[in-house]
Amino acid sequence: MTERLDTAQPYVIGLFRIVVGLLFACHGAASLFGVLGGASGTGGGTIPAGTWPGWYAAVIQLVCGGLVMLGLGTRAAAFLASGSMAYAYFDVHQGMALWPLQNGGEASAMFCWAFFLLVFTGSGAFGLDRVLVRRSTTRTEPAGAVAA
Repeated sequence: MTERLDTAQPYVIGLFRIVVGLLFACHGAASLFGVLGGASGTGGGTIPAGTWPGWYAAVIQLVCGGLVMLGLGTRAAAFLASGSMAYAYFDVHQGMALWPLQNGGEASAMFCWAFFLLVFTGSGAFGLDRVLVRRSTTRTEPAGAVAA
């Protein structure tokens, strides 16, 4: 049973990465473009460009969420996304109350730890980085070479 679970691990990590990246990108798109309900706290509107820290956080959410979802530069994008959510939790939420349930910081805490996990696991299956690495390694091997 454990062997089956181990063989499924890259696929589950890949699906986890896609879902987390998509949800994170949706937060950024909502804040930047007013889609999917718009930015929270703006009555469904958008965050004005250049507003600190909200607009920059939304750009990080959209870009890093998209990269993580696609599996392109996953570890670096996940590291930046995790750090931005740690900042959001401690700067925005922690001052209101100790526990995430009390201070409204559940999403920030969950995104922070989910992305932190992806820093160490990588993209798993279905990532574009794996496709690009496979293409570049097949092109660099000389004709007739046998992989060891």
